[in-house]
Amino acid sequence: MTVGIYGASLCEACTCLGAITPSSMSSLKNSQFGKRLRAFRGTGDENSPSRKRRRLNLGSLSSPTKSPTKRIRSLATAALDVTNTPSKRHKTRYSIGSEDRFVPYRDQNNLWASYSLDENANKPSPSVRQPMRRWSLPDPETERADDLFKSVLRSELAGSPIAYHSLSRKSQFENSPSRLDDPTDRSYQLSPLHPETSSLINKPRPEYRNVAKTPFRILDAPGLSDDFYTNLIDWAPSGVIAVGLDKHVYLWTGDNHKGGAKLCTAFDSKDEYTSLAWMKSGSTLAAGTAQGHLEIYDTSTLRLIRRYKDAHAHVAGKRIGSLSWTSDTLSSGSRDRMIKHWDFRDSSAKPFKQSAAHTQEVCGVKWSGDGGIQASLLASGGNDNRLCIWDLRGSIRESSTSAGWSSFVRNFVSDDEGVSGIAPLYRFRQHKAAVKGLAWDPHLSNVLASGAGQQDACIRLWNTATGTMTNEIRTGSQVCNLLWSTNSHELVSTHGYSTQTIPNQIRIWKYPSMNMVASLTGHTDCVQYVSLNPNGETIVTGGGDETLRFWNVFPGRTSGAKDENSRLDYGKLIR
Repeated sequence: MTVGIYGASLCEACTCLGAITPSSMSSLKNSQFGKRLRAFRGTGDENSPSRKRRRLNLGSLSSPTKSPTKRIRSLATAALDVTNTPSKRHKTRYSIGSEDRFVPYRDQNNLWASYSLDENANKPSPSVRQPMRRWSLPDPETERADDLFKSVLRSELAGSPIAYHSLSRKSQFENSPSRLDDPTDRSYQLSPLHPETSSLINKPRPEYRNVAKTPFRILDAPGLSDDFYTNLIDWAPSGVIAVGLDKHVYLWTGDNHKGGAKLCTAFDSKDEYTSLAWMKSGSTLAAGTAQGHLEIYDTSTLRLIRRYKDAHAHVAGKRIGSLSWTSDTLSSGSRDRMIKHWDFRDSSAKPFKQSAAHTQEVCGVKWSGDGGIQASLLASGGNDNRLCIWDLRGSIRESSTSAGWSSFVRNFVSDDEGVSGIAPLYRFRQHKAAVKGLAWDPHLSNVLASGAGQQDACIRLWNTATGTMTNEIRTGSQVCNLLWSTNSHELVSTHGYSTQTIPNQIRIWKYPSMNMVASLTGHTDCVQYVSLNPNGETIVTGGGDETLRFWNVFPGRTSGAKDENSRLDYGKLIR
């Protein structure tokens, strides 16, 4: 005998079905069996497995045309269907977006790693900055806000191993009743933040001045060379700007809006100017050419004073790419790997001293001051990625490599030319590209800034008194030139090619933190040249787009005038 799940045998069910009438049909529907059957076949999804099961048509059981055998089969089918075992199971398919979202696991015991708050992670040294994001214009305000936000996260999330807010105030009082005697206890604080975080947020932050983002004047400079190894713009102390355009040198002042006055033209039609430098005082201008000639002009009379023909003529392609003055001494660096020093007062066509330490072209030379060779140091950068510091006061530092450098110099210098001072004080090899940008700090002695090409893309600060590097800033782009402000302790850098940030920028850095004050854009090609006007407020930049752009980037000099009503004016006490 087969027994159903509701306790009635199949035979008894067949006996009852034989006497089913329309009146008994309603009683069957209202019976406990019918209620359970309707509950099992309740409303649901049309595609659900329960909807696809075979149903028992109770109305057909009362049909007189059906035989008792068919009624018994229908009842048996219903008895099997009311079980929770369908005849055929259907697999439920889920759509692509129906799965639960992925929640990453965060280790609560390592909040520094979870929220990327480790300051020393992925940093080669504390003084090295992380490279900026690709193709994004750096914003100093945004960077300072991000640093403050990270500091708050460190204080709140990683300040202590146990979070303060994880315990209720009641549990805190119960665990340590003695804490109630301390009025500075955290339990009495109304702020949800830690005291360290509150002090960090309320701490006064330095205010940075606003810098104009656009140039106030743009001049066309057709023929301005887009060459990393040239220096063709310089601003004189008298306010005259000298610009080298191909085979000509032009002088321009702010009062002359029609254009610049032509100073000179190259003697050879195949020659062109590659470097310009004003004397620190007066109206004397030095100019170097691509064929290695050196010329000195008096701009007040537009007259040529000195011309050193073949000043650098030891090898082919002897262009003079860099010049620098200190007092009456002019130093020139050339592709022949030599640095020569000329006395402007001497009419002789020979340099009084030479220096050799570079194995490739000399890209930049810069004197530390205008006190002459007896009171200044010379910095030189070369295409061999080396930075050298020279002291030309007659003493040579003894080193194991002095003999090697002497033999190297004799290969390029004749016996009748002086070779004293050939050994530099220091040779720095940290740069990984050609070193062109050089700038001495006018506010602090023995502080030098240097910048190199695209493969290096770094600005490095040096202490020449100790011969050590003090800081390194990754800029993410080619460093073409450097310039210190005379009114504020800030450094200007001009940039060219870049693969990590927007190219052709002009950036201003605050010393000694080297935080970026502003980033200026406008040039459409490499910003090869930069110079500062005499009052120290305006810079002029030039690049491969053949334009000169004037920017107001520095504050004016502080006035030293005395108050007329001041009690400290002792001149009023004299009768």
